[in-house]
Amino acid sequence: MLLAIDGGNTEVKLGVFQGPELLKTWRLNREELRTTDEYGIQVRTLFDLAGLDAGKVDAVIISSVVPDLNYMLQWLAEQYFKVTPIFVDHTTNTGLTISYDEPSELGSDRIVDAVAAVEKYGAPCVVIDFGTATTFNAINSKREFLGGIIVPGIMTASNALAARAAKLKMVEFERPRKVIASSTVGALQSGMYFGTVAMVDGLIELIREAMGGSAKVIATGGLAPLMGHASEYIDAVDETLTLDGLRIIYEINQT
Repeated sequence: MLLAIDGGNTEVKLGVFQGPELLKTWRLNREELRTTDEYGIQVRTLFDLAGLDAGKVDAVIISSVVPDLNYMLQWLAEQYFKVTPIFVDHTTNTGLTISYDEPSELGSDRIVDAVAAVEKYGAPCVVIDFGTATTFNAINSKREFLGGIIVPGIMTASNALAARAAKLKMVEFERPRKVIASSTVGALQSGMYFGTVAMVDGLIELIREAMGGSAKVIATGGLAPLMGHASEYIDAVDETLTLDGLRIIYEINQT
């Protein structure tokens, strides 16, 4: 079995594969687990609860955008699964050409998402990952990762606004009943929802224009299902895109 790990700023996502089949996924809140042992015990417990034999894991592949997390994830793989993990970065063989001014600056999650999108949906394509940051990634028909756009994530921007404005507070991210709100909570929700939809669709238009035509748009990340229904241009919502990308990269590097 293959254990794929996506180490993000807010969450650590894990997926267990048997060949191409994704058997189980989990999300761990990164702030709640602070030591290597806590990670190890939690992950082994999750395996037990799912009825999976952790001893059958013979490979671990990791994408991490948090350098301080790397040691912990490596230790987890070596101590609890007895394997040396593969860390994905810009030097990894992915089947894509990275056309980035400084490839070392490119987050591994963006690379992994692009690999999965091209494999599952074809190229050219645009991948949007709704996470701590919202990233837009453009891949052309030659399987070249052209670059993209990074903006603050929806909840990141909302948290910052609530922290800086004394009379504003955190609200649920959901579609409000009307655009012109008659309450402060409604106004915040309208801004978050309709503002994000307008931004996303506006940026998709600009990216497609810059790419010289239409490109399929795939969304992933925690808020992707909600945004997928709201956007005019998102063609597919794929909640396991990053984990699938890790599996695909692992398979590429076994040949």
